[in-house]
Amino acid sequence: MVQLEQTELGIAISVKAQPAARRNGIVGTHAGMLKVAVTQAPDKGKANEAVADVLADQLELHRNQLQLVSGATSRQKRFVVTGVSLDELRQRIELLLGE
Repeated sequence: MVQLEQTELGIAISVKAQPAARRNGIVGTHAGMLKVAVTQAPDKGKANEAVADVLADQLELHRNQLQLVSGATSRQKRFVVTGVSLDELRQRIELLLGE
């Protein structure tokens, strides 16, 4: 199960990035983090943008509802999601993962 945390900025979600993958998409979970694969290589923040784009697309969010708050140079990232309730976000993730 993916760990979600309500903060004063929004809902914090931890992500395990898999850059330079064969395809883009949310591919599962890893130690409480959402595992996101992107084809983009980790070069000058391009993979971070790709991860955010995949999250927005797959979780049916606008790109401006996502903000990277930590892990810009790491595979373990933390995003904050705004404009959606904790329960709604959890439902969207469970639907994607088939839980």
